[in-house]
Amino acid sequence: MQRAVEQRGIPTVSITVALDVTRHIKPPRAVFLPFMMGHHFGVPFHTQLQRHIIEAALGLIVEARESGEVRSLPLTWAQARKQGTAIEREMKTEISRP
Repeated sequence: MQRAVEQRGIPTVSITVALDVTRHIKPPRAVFLPFMMGHHFGVPFHTQLQRHIIEAALGLIVEARESGEVRSLPLTWAQARKQGTAIEREMKTEISRP
């Protein structure tokens, strides 16, 4: 699908959590995150992280030097989950306030 879109002149970028599969498939551009499968944008409510991932992906469309480039973001699932837990805790505190 991504190659078909690219053939129409529209640049694309994949966001992936499976580096081995991505290297095998060789999409035109990809951003790799070492997150758990199904958590391509991190954890719920972590809008700052989600925005960072989207901005990195869009930036790769402009900055990629060659087809097939895969950019790894310097993030970890442990960091994302820890920050997400803190966000969820803060949200619960705000909801329970009178």
